[in-house]
Amino acid sequence: MYGLPEVQLSMSDTVSEWWDICAQASFPMADGLVRAVAELIFGVQTEENVVRAQGWIRRRFHLSTGRMLELLAEAVAPRVVVEKTPGTVYNRIFLQRFGAMFPDARYLHLVRHPRGNAESVLKALDDLQLFGAPMQWVIDLASYPTIAPNQLPDSRHKAAELDPQKGWYVLNQNIRSFLRNIPAKRKLMVRGEDVLSDPDKMLREIVGWLGLRTDSEAIAAMKQPEESPYARPGPPGAQYGNDPLFVRDPVLRPGRARTQSIDGPLGWKKDGAEFLPEVKTLAAEFGYS
Repeated sequence: MYGLPEVQLSMSDTVSEWWDICAQASFPMADGLVRAVAELIFGVQTEENVVRAQGWIRRRFHLSTGRMLELLAEAVAPRVVVEKTPGTVYNRIFLQRFGAMFPDARYLHLVRHPRGNAESVLKALDDLQLFGAPMQWVIDLASYPTIAPNQLPDSRHKAAELDPQKGWYVLNQNIRSFLRNIPAKRKLMVRGEDVLSDPDKMLREIVGWLGLRTDSEAIAAMKQPEESPYARPGPPGAQYGNDPLFVRDPVLRPGRARTQSIDGPLGWKKDGAEFLPEVKTLAAEFGYS
């Protein structure tokens, strides 16, 4: 397999439209694709190759975004491309677009306990503010309906504005709605906590489902995310394209999963409120208690 950075290609039908969306984004949205092109087409990520990659992409404005992803897949063949852009699940249209372009694709639905997810989102929001204004996608995760960056009063947010459980619920429902029409053999749900608790077992299950190697050497390689050429900041002109907090220390940490409950007060709610009923129901369906 070959794990791409966050290429964001599901956001539009054509590369030209994608470029325009990137130009208006609140974060360096184009960096992932630019880095992938620099690495795969020009051989290495350097400042010079970033400029070359941008020109290479511009010359392909007429292509569909699906064809662009195909070009990346051809560059790494016979390895299987792993496309993991989180923004794909923000809109069901994005999911449907890729579903139509790649009718044989397989989907790994990675879930996390809503409490752990919410705590992680709020921590990321605070951590990213140390580097300046947080990216809009982090704010989107922390607030439904969303609020704009200039509405955040300071690093101490109002509980009424930030409630990550709603984002957790909506995004997982987007995924579930899309996957209803996908044959069972092409979809798999995995709990992140299970992967952290027993990575060897769970990674074998995943690659076995994919029909790939399950030997110890292959599994050991999967536990080295720091070996990816995208697990560090990129060169000037395309420094991002991956979770900036992950890039600071991109290692797998087995055993970090905590047992958490879907009952009890939420730490970010000063009124002692618990999870919404629909959040509890969906969490239980994922096997959380």
